[in-house]
Amino acid sequence: MQITVCFYSLTGHVFQLAQKVAEGIEEAGGTPYLCRVPETLPHEIIEKTGAAESVKSMSHIPECTVDDLAQGEAVIFGTPTRFGNMCGQMRQFLDSTGRLWADKSLVGKIGSVFVSTATQHGGQEATIRSFHITLMHHGMLIAGLPYIFNKQNDLSQVNGCSPYGVSTIAGNKGEREPSDMELEAAVFQGRYVTMLTEHIYDKRKDIIETLAGENK
Repeated sequence: MQITVCFYSLTGHVFQLAQKVAEGIEEAGGTPYLCRVPETLPHEIIEKTGAAESVKSMSHIPECTVDDLAQGEAVIFGTPTRFGNMCGQMRQFLDSTGRLWADKSLVGKIGSVFVSTATQHGGQEATIRSFHITLMHHGMLIAGLPYIFNKQNDLSQVNGCSPYGVSTIAGNKGEREPSDMELEAAVFQGRYVTMLTEHIYDKRKDIIETLAGENK
């Protein structure tokens, strides 16, 4: 059972979470497929931001295609925030998924989101919730980070995460690394999505075919 982990990362924070999400997928018996959405920034801009080494470290991860979303039995998306919304690279990629919408390829599949923000209130919840709108237009079922992962109640340190999904706080200059709690939450979210997907795996297509037949 393949679970697609589709992400964009510039400084590597989202990539770190993506790797932990994949770890959780494997722990739950699934097969993770990590892929990066295509970069739209010119190389000279990436160099000026100081992210060239980070981008190079992810070069072994294949670029996402629209078919990668269709082939996954669930899709977990990762993005940095941009003014309370997903980054432009992710938006451009999702805007190319019209064929999947027309073919109803993602209907009934689980969709989940994790993010990275610069500051504690930099839009992590707004980004995930606004991302859900696109997933719901595709007919996906939303999975977040439920409070059965009770470490997100911890007030002893600054942490990301919310019931909407995993998040990390990168700092204004990318100086903060994901905390142990945030990484553990990413593993949990990967496990959670995989276990839910396994539960509905055999039923999803039958339900869709039945409902589609009734509404012809």
